[in-house]
Amino acid sequence: MQCVILAAGRGVRMGDLTNDSPKPMLKVNGKPILEYTLKNLPEEISEIIFVVGYKGDLIRAHFGNEYKDKKIRYVWQEDLNGSAAALHCAKDFLQEKFLVLNGDDLYDRSDLKKIINNDLAILAKEIDNPGRFGVIKTDKNDYLLEIIEKPTADCGNLVNTGAYFLNKKFFDYEMVRISEKEFGLPQTLAKMVKDYKVKVEKANFWHPVGYPEDILKAEKIISL
Repeated sequence: MQCVILAAGRGVRMGDLTNDSPKPMLKVNGKPILEYTLKNLPEEISEIIFVVGYKGDLIRAHFGNEYKDKKIRYVWQEDLNGSAAALHCAKDFLQEKFLVLNGDDLYDRSDLKKIINNDLAILAKEIDNPGRFGVIKTDKNDYLLEIIEKPTADCGNLVNTGAYFLNKKFFDYEMVRISEKEFGLPQTLAKMVKDYKVKVEKANFWHPVGYPEDILKAEKIISL
């Protein structure tokens, strides 16, 4: 099974911390965020595909072509035009089913194993500050209904963690534009629910790294 790790962005909210490094290579307790990501991949993963862009050579120099018997491939997102477009960069290398992860978030292996046991799935987490993220609405059987990005009104606290188990049918759907230049992966996935069931699995652990203070929080709760 393959895992696509989206690691092309600079991370402008991190300020000067990403002047010389892509955000997924920022260090937590002396190790790049991506080290934790690869360590926690389910054993079913045999190939890793990094989608890289900003200072992507640093990622390639660090990990090379293999990690613990898992083959590593690199594809370049020349135009940083969103997460859906990033996944499309890897389209030609993908088998039928694959895991997709944000490169700058921290996950737990047990949660990732849960989502790969479905046909289509998204990993979600209940949090106290959902306004920064996409809020997930489900039916009574925990299948995806819609994703409401950065809601201004109270519509729940179950949010998208940026971890997905997808298949190549995703590429049959036109990418959803979320800004003048970006196309969103979760918004495109939400279009699939009219035709396919997308299971929403709840995470036990998830730590997004969006701001400098998130690095400090991670260092208190993460060890390699």
